[in-house]
Amino acid sequence: MESKILVTLGIDPAYILLFLLILIVVLFVLYVNLTVKYNKLQSSYNTFMKGRNGKTLEDSLKEKFGEVDSILKVTKQNRADIKELIKREDKNFQKTGIVKYDAFNEMGGKLSFAVALLDSHNNGWILNAMHSREGCYTYIKEIVKGESYVELAEEEAEALDKAIFEDE
Repeated sequence: MESKILVTLGIDPAYILLFLLILIVVLFVLYVNLTVKYNKLQSSYNTFMKGRNGKTLEDSLKEKFGEVDSILKVTKQNRADIKELIKREDKNFQKTGIVKYDAFNEMGGKLSFAVALLDSHNNGWILNAMHSREGCYTYIKEIVKGESYVELAEEEAEALDKAIFEDE
């Protein structure tokens, strides 16, 4: 049984049969290769979905989201605490100026002193301790925005200037 088409083309039917047989073998090898890769992928997927300790991926994600929520809560609290600390810091004494001097000529050793304690807005106090043979006299003067409503002694003014200008 010969085909007129094959005879016209000059092709032997055995070649076609051999080509189809080779094609089937190649396709079978590709199918086996694809099946092996699919099984590896399926195994990896099942392991991933179960998790390492048998936990499901859903349980792992819920746990991680819970951790993220707790971190966000702590972060918000930290921000609020930092804002509060910044507000408090503004009112703390941040600038100081100290001047030691001899209040009276009969005393030596510069036992008297004037201390200026100011916050960030240059508000605070000047403490003046004058030491003499009879005792120690201490005075305090309020400072508002870098100025005193009471006249300052030379040493007090120097301490105030040190506090205001030397820290910048």
